[in-house]
Amino acid sequence: MAGLLPKFGPFGPVPPPPLDEFAIKETRPRLAGRRAGGYDLVERMEYLYVRVVKARDLKWTAAFDPFAEVKLGGYSCATRHIEKSTSPEWNDVFAFSRERIQASFLDVVVRGKGFAKDDVVGQLRFDLCDAPVRVPPDSALAPQWYHVHNKKGERGGEVMLAVWFGTQADECFPLAVHADAPLAVDAKLAAHIRCKQYTVPRLWYVRVNVIEARDVVFADKARVGEVFVRTKIAAQVYKTKTCVSRLPVPSYGWNEDHLFVAAEPFEDHLVLSVEDRVKVDKEEVIGYVHIPFKEFERRWDTRPIRPRWFNLVRPEGAPKIDKFSAKICVRICLEGGYRVLSEPVHYLSDVRPAARELWHKRPPIGLLELGIHNAFGLTSMRTRDGRGSCDAYCVAKYGVKWFRTQTVIDSLAPRFHQQCYWDVHDHCTVLTVAVFHNCQIGDKGGLVTGDPVKDVLLGKVRIRLSTLETGRIYTHAYPLVTLHGGGIKKMGELQLAVRFSSTSTLGLLQTYAQPHLPPMHYHHPLSIVHQETLRREAVSLIAHRLGRMDPPLRRECVEHLCEAYSHRWSMRRSKAHFFRLMAALAPMFAALRWSVDVCHWRNPATTVAVHVIYAMLVCCPNLIVPTFFMYKFVVGLWNYRRRPRHPWHVDTRVSHAEMAHKDELEEEFDDFPTSRPLEVVRMRYDRLRSLGARIQEMVGDVAAHAERARCAMTWRDPRATAMYLLACLFLAVTTFLAPFQAVALLTGFYVMRHPALRQRLPDVPANFFRRLPCKVDCLL
Repeated sequence: MAGLLPKFGPFGPVPPPPLDEFAIKETRPRLAGRRAGGYDLVERMEYLYVRVVKARDLKWTAAFDPFAEVKLGGYSCATRHIEKSTSPEWNDVFAFSRERIQASFLDVVVRGKGFAKDDVVGQLRFDLCDAPVRVPPDSALAPQWYHVHNKKGERGGEVMLAVWFGTQADECFPLAVHADAPLAVDAKLAAHIRCKQYTVPRLWYVRVNVIEARDVVFADKARVGEVFVRTKIAAQVYKTKTCVSRLPVPSYGWNEDHLFVAAEPFEDHLVLSVEDRVKVDKEEVIGYVHIPFKEFERRWDTRPIRPRWFNLVRPEGAPKIDKFSAKICVRICLEGGYRVLSEPVHYLSDVRPAARELWHKRPPIGLLELGIHNAFGLTSMRTRDGRGSCDAYCVAKYGVKWFRTQTVIDSLAPRFHQQCYWDVHDHCTVLTVAVFHNCQIGDKGGLVTGDPVKDVLLGKVRIRLSTLETGRIYTHAYPLVTLHGGGIKKMGELQLAVRFSSTSTLGLLQTYAQPHLPPMHYHHPLSIVHQETLRREAVSLIAHRLGRMDPPLRRECVEHLCEAYSHRWSMRRSKAHFFRLMAALAPMFAALRWSVDVCHWRNPATTVAVHVIYAMLVCCPNLIVPTFFMYKFVVGLWNYRRRPRHPWHVDTRVSHAEMAHKDELEEEFDDFPTSRPLEVVRMRYDRLRSLGARIQEMVGDVAAHAERARCAMTWRDPRATAMYLLACLFLAVTTFLAPFQAVALLTGFYVMRHPALRQRLPDVPANFFRRLPCKVDCLL
């Protein structure tokens, strides 16, 4: 699919795209063997590596800034220059794809910055036939000293370098500059396009229980202040309610809990400031205190934390107060028993708590291996030399280890062939792989200058580990689908290979009996709203930390991978959830329809058989429970023939994206607060009102039925209640005197009686129930 899919065209509804376009496709790529350094899920890609370490005793007529240039056929690349040195150290690595090599000699030239084209300090030619082949786990190749000669044949010094043929499993691959890239790659650009493994910092919840403050005085001694406490860690700020002291001794109490998110290593301080609300829009700081994290207690259970008193300090520039001795009492601790959620609960990739002391309760139960092969059919994101181009890279997220592939420049079918591994502590988790277009690369190479540009998401793939068979390799091409205000669009396909290996079958089975989250989430649960607020803070903190690494992982990548905006209102998502619920309840509705058909004798043979089975179960009630579970067993065994053969993927039909209206999508991707014109906002508001009216009617009907059921016993309608009580007395005596089997048989046969014995009017119990009163009469 090359363009957008609006819901309506100029001549009526546009038909949805064929399902195969967004379907997962099984592929059979050529995989490398175990011998390729453990890279057995991806194809083996061979490279020529050139590691230029350093030089010594370089000779030139004057001081110069040396650098080394590597030439191979039509490709050339250079190290960074070292100012005014005759013994420079570079330690740069260059990689050339072996399938693109068309020369048999490698030239290494040492020259200076600003030299003429023909001026060289020395050069060396290396025959590629002499280059050794190295495949990990072979030991690293030791660099050697080589003499370089100028054009007169004189020695210009020595260069230490190493040349070898290797694969993408080589440890130098993440640091190598791909010299055969279509665009010029300098040192700054190379730092932004190389592959990298990121470690997400360990996150903790910080609990601050503000108890009370004493000896709080004001510059105006006659003032009775409205005092509150502001707690702050970095950009996270909370306030207690205001309190007025009515005691002779100025004392203020709150006993409020504030939860923050902090990341190791702890760099910030907790700031507690006691403030006075002078006016509605004016607040004055009475005193404050900075508390470093090293003074916090750590706990991972429900043991109580002892309160501590801290002396407050007057802020600079505030009016002086004689004998200022205000202090505040708080309980502060680092909560290690919780799992700090940075992603929605449905997409969790790690469920271990923050405290390492509890990790022994969730030992590794398996190994997850991911092979990122290649992407193909990518949509053009920019134009270079009059043709479409894309600079794509992948990011794989699972647990605390995130993996980013190198950026393949100027290719609509990039080949990555990278493999990564994770220890699995709970297989009911989700692996997320996203493909982005690198917008930091200029049209002619180098980094873009000016205002920062966000990288563009091309698509995401989620794989739930519990849906994978252990030991099996799943190799599929997943569709890359994006959704924006204009509609749904397919951006290409991504080929992945996934394998989940179990190291402990018993531990794997035991996880089904364990709680999904750590025990503290059940001993002291957090509200959904509070948990979502803390999740947004956790995502912001992770984005800040990963953005400081080299190369940085951009904030928009972290937000897309962690689903930072999944809490926003979406009409499309609401419809998708509703239809998911209807699909999940479809078997129950089908059973109800089948029961109605049986009661109305639509199929006489089936109805007679149900009568016989019902009579057998009533006469032998001990067979009811075994029959139910045997039925479930037989149905499950029958469904084994049609079990899923591949993992789930992003489904546009389940997401209700194909039939979503354009305005609904624009509303979903609108900023918060909205920036749309007043007419658009009014139209959306009216639409929500109409939707709310329908929901209101449904809730009102349910409430009316519930109130009628209660009014049968409350004597609101005396005659109806008296009749109901007499009927209950009659049924109690009848069921006591008559055998249970006889009552059950008569009741069942009456419900399933022949249509000739039925009437179209409602039954007596239904008529009685509909006539009971409800509180609709009390509404305005």
